[in-house]
Amino acid sequence: MKHINAYKIALGLALLCLIAAVFLVLNGNIEQAGPFFIAFFLALAVGFRGYNHLKGYSYTVMIFAAVTTALYYPSYFVEVDGFRFAVLITPLIQLIMFGMGTSMSVKDFVGVAKMPKGVIIGILCQFTIMPFLGFTLASLSNFPPEIAAGIILIGCSPSGLASNVMNYLAKANLALSITITAITTLLAPLFTPLLMKLLAGAFIEINMLDMMWDIVKMVIIPIGAGLLFNKLLSGKAKWLDNAMPLVSMFGIAFIIVIITAAGRDSLLEIGGLLIMIVLVHNLTGYTLGYWAAKLFKMDERDCRTIAIEVGMQNGGLASGIAKEMGKIATVGLAPAVFGPLMNITGSILASHWHRKPPVGEYDDEPEKDEVELAKQ
Repeated sequence: MKHINAYKIALGLALLCLIAAVFLVLNGNIEQAGPFFIAFFLALAVGFRGYNHLKGYSYTVMIFAAVTTALYYPSYFVEVDGFRFAVLITPLIQLIMFGMGTSMSVKDFVGVAKMPKGVIIGILCQFTIMPFLGFTLASLSNFPPEIAAGIILIGCSPSGLASNVMNYLAKANLALSITITAITTLLAPLFTPLLMKLLAGAFIEINMLDMMWDIVKMVIIPIGAGLLFNKLLSGKAKWLDNAMPLVSMFGIAFIIVIITAAGRDSLLEIGGLLIMIVLVHNLTGYTLGYWAAKLFKMDERDCRTIAIEVGMQNGGLASGIAKEMGKIATVGLAPAVFGPLMNITGSILASHWHRKPPVGEYDDEPEKDEVELAKQ
């Protein structure tokens, strides 16, 4: 009961902070409203932890608190005593990918043989729907070329680990989700630079070989090291298994903060429109992914899986590519916005589907899904 009261107090505090922030903004004191907006998101995140149906949004709300802090106080997240925080982005991506590797094994790739149709369709949808949709939206946006290229970049990226969690919650085919995520991630060094050259080359100069090496350096080598670690030390480093999800969450949050601070001026100028375009990109990805799977006569469970895999991209990797291109404050903006938004929409979609389980399909699968998710 004490915990429930504490969560209610946090929500009440969040409401008070929001009222104070809105009051200051309406009276022209936007700068003074900053601490109240930050406190609002922090208190809201704490309050959400007390309710099962809201708990999943707590991390995303914390991201909003961090982003708000970066917008109001960017100088603290750009450079300190000559040290530029942007140099941390690549190591953080490598650490996250290493964590992904430690949670994988060769068995994860056996899914290709077990369900080749679903995997092939998933990969085709992943590397066609989002890239070409991103190109269309970027062409219509009238954004500066580098920011438009960022919209294409997030579309050309592979699916992210968050899609596995959302597929589990949506009662979709988790084994298929894990396999598609793994395969598209390993294919990224080839397909992401190729698609960027084809689609984003109209906006900015793309060096395919440099981008290939950047992705190999950020994805293939760390995942390979993680797989080797898992093979040799599986079960012998429990502390690492427990720590890696937290490290990944912190790493992604910190990357978003760095990009937000670096691109603050551009975000303040075009932020609203960029959010709308990124949201359309994300939601249309879910929709087209689902109906593409339906077109190939896949069952409901697999259609949900493809929809979530297509709609949820690896924003962290896209941010790392933008940093390696030296365009973190422009090309990196769309990936930074996409990440938090897709977590919100993905959670809502997963919750909706969770309440509507596919009737008569794979009734014995939930226990298997829990085993698969535990690997992650």
